[in-house]
Amino acid sequence: MQKKGSQRRISVCGLADQTAKWRKKQDGTNSLKKRIKKWWQELTIQKKIAVFTGMVCVTILLSVVFNVWVVRFSLTDFNGILQDNAKCSELIQALEQESTLFESYMRNPDTEKKEALERSMKRTKHAVYDLPFQYRRIGELRYAKTWSIRSSYEVYCTKRDAILSMEDNVTDYVSRLYEVYDMQDYLKDYAGTLMNYTIEEGDVSYQKKVPTLISVPLVVIFAGILLLFGIAEMAALMKETIMAPIFKLVHASQKIAANDFFIRDVEVDNKDELGELVRAFNKMKYATGEYIQALEEKRKTLDLLHEEELEKLETEKRLEMTKLELLKSQINPHFLFNTLNVIGGMASLEEAETTEKMIRALSALFRYNLKNQDTEVCLSQELKIMEDYMYLQQMRFGDRITYRKDCSVDADKVIVPAFTFQPLVENAIIHGLSKKEEGGTVRVHIWQKDGFTFITIGDNGLGMDEAALMHLRGELEKEDGKTGIGLGNIFRRIRAMYQDGNVEIYSKKDVGTVVKIQIRHKEVGEHDVPCVGGGR
Repeated sequence: MQKKGSQRRISVCGLADQTAKWRKKQDGTNSLKKRIKKWWQELTIQKKIAVFTGMVCVTILLSVVFNVWVVRFSLTDFNGILQDNAKCSELIQALEQESTLFESYMRNPDTEKKEALERSMKRTKHAVYDLPFQYRRIGELRYAKTWSIRSSYEVYCTKRDAILSMEDNVTDYVSRLYEVYDMQDYLKDYAGTLMNYTIEEGDVSYQKKVPTLISVPLVVIFAGILLLFGIAEMAALMKETIMAPIFKLVHASQKIAANDFFIRDVEVDNKDELGELVRAFNKMKYATGEYIQALEEKRKTLDLLHEEELEKLETEKRLEMTKLELLKSQINPHFLFNTLNVIGGMASLEEAETTEKMIRALSALFRYNLKNQDTEVCLSQELKIMEDYMYLQQMRFGDRITYRKDCSVDADKVIVPAFTFQPLVENAIIHGLSKKEEGGTVRVHIWQKDGFTFITIGDNGLGMDEAALMHLRGELEKEDGKTGIGLGNIFRRIRAMYQDGNVEIYSKKDVGTVVKIQIRHKEVGEHDVPCVGGGR
């Protein structure tokens, strides 16, 4: 009983030791994975792609080298065996042919048989001296037999040539002739024996190489599995350190687009360009959210302070509310402005000219919307922003949408309301042209007449029927009409800013829509408005 108990304790202790060793091994593996992950996170995106590409190239190179080695190994060695066999076979055939022709010539000599015999003798001589004769390569048995063949052949040639030049009436002619026949038989026996030695040695050589041919593919397969496992790990790391942060940024951007600025920070462990981008994104998110909150608090405070003067300052309040609506629509992409500049810089470094041009155009739109606080601006600025917007839409729709501008005034001198052209062009594309399969044209015409500046923005899109047009005009006349921020905002601002300003809308079903703006003509010399020339 004591012996059995001690055996149980020994087995339990052994199991505990094995478990401890297994845990230690697992801890070592986990530690290695952590170190690799840390090293990977500190690499730049360019280096990550280079490492991944390098591993793929090494795998492909290993496969190519193995295939080349197998082909060369097989062709070089097996080709040598086949050539040796072929040379032995050639010698046997040459000896057989020479023996037959020699016997035929000796029985009935003539010129034709003599020429055939001479050709056969040359063939036999070439076959004898073409046999492999390197001791280290062919081994002792083949070397000895080849030496015997060469020595015997030289004696045979002497006796054969002597009998060919001897007259048949010589006393020992017959005995010498049969001696030549015997030597031919000996040579054929030697050649057959050499053929057997060659075949046996080739078989032994092949059997020696079989284990190598079996083991090398296993080694290569094992190495390939390791490399594929490494590539899979690298792919998982790339997904975790590149794709996952991008998906997090997209998710956070969607929430911010819904005016939810106080979401949790996007958390990543990257120390590369994506990590810097995420950290900048988090800072801009908080800054924008605090700015929005401050604006909301300021608006509430102003509402409380001016509640008693609400009726008296109704017009001014509408202007302030209009500015706030514009500002809200601008703040929403504020966090994207700096991000777009970063992406634009990266596109420039990567020589993606079209991408860079589109990003610069979009950045110009954001900059204009975010930083321009003037109610009136130079016409050239509005045209420039409108052209930037049209460039982006043409990149989106291609040849479906075209743009024509006819400006008969000096754009650098004429003053117009800010944020006017782009919203109207956007309405023309969204409601008029984008839903039309063949697309269409946006036309902008600006001219001066009788002290007024006239602006028309039209399209040859879907248009509206009479009922829809009358409904839209009625909504514009209402203070709380539901016409959308763009058109309604412009209509109210023109009426509030210009005593004799006017906005008119014309439309016809399947023909198109035209918005006509009439404002008092103003120039830079008459008003303190900064003016910067347009153009891309």
